[in-house]
Amino acid sequence: MTTVPPSVQLYTVRSAIAEDLPGALARLAEIGFTRVEPWGFVERVDEYAEQLEALGLTAPSAHANLLGRDLDAVFSAAKRLGVETVIDPHIDETRWVTREDVESIARELGEIADRAAEHDLRVGYHNHAFELENRIGGVPALEVFADALPESVVLEVDTYWVEVGGVDAPELLARLGDRVQLLHVKDGPKTKDDTEQVAVGRGSMPIRDILRAAPQALPVVELDDHAGDVFTALRDSLRFLEGVRV
Repeated sequence: MTTVPPSVQLYTVRSAIAEDLPGALARLAEIGFTRVEPWGFVERVDEYAEQLEALGLTAPSAHANLLGRDLDAVFSAAKRLGVETVIDPHIDETRWVTREDVESIARELGEIADRAAEHDLRVGYHNHAFELENRIGGVPALEVFADALPESVVLEVDTYWVEVGGVDAPELLARLGDRVQLLHVKDGPKTKDDTEQVAVGRGSMPIRDILRAAPQALPVVELDDHAGDVFTALRDSLRFLEGVRV
């Protein structure tokens, strides 16, 4: 079985949250999730705080854009929810082309991490496919970025987008080592069509090898989109992960 209970990225159920936040979180709890990864939480922090406590859910990590944002608001909301790591989910693709730009991103996140530390928070970054597709001196931009990062910034590696970007996810995780503290675990045919994503264990991703390559990292289930019922896919994903031995 997996070493820690998986979390779930709430972007997966964004439509349900928009319609009924308490109901959506209750369904996740009923499925068996005990951890969630909120996004867009700053504006709805009071609702999230109330429902997480009521349902016995924790939020060890959360997504929020950090560069050029009101960090005090983000950090205050994160602390309210008991978040430990605030992860920037996307930095514009145009900034991942040159070494200079990539190293600049690393410095900026390092400065933000210093401010986060004053609130006892940690900062991380979550990749998409372009950070792997873009290469600098033959090396994926994400690895150039990782080499430039201060130790105060961690990585949440989206393993699906790594493979879509043309890089073997388990091998990348081995190279990145303990810098990786969280994993986005998703499955499908490794295409950029989000609707083709499926429950974890039902696609072509090497899930077991991924989990073995980063046993220190918290797995976070996510589907960017899904052609069927997303709560069923999440239930099936959790059941699969509960049976995986690493």
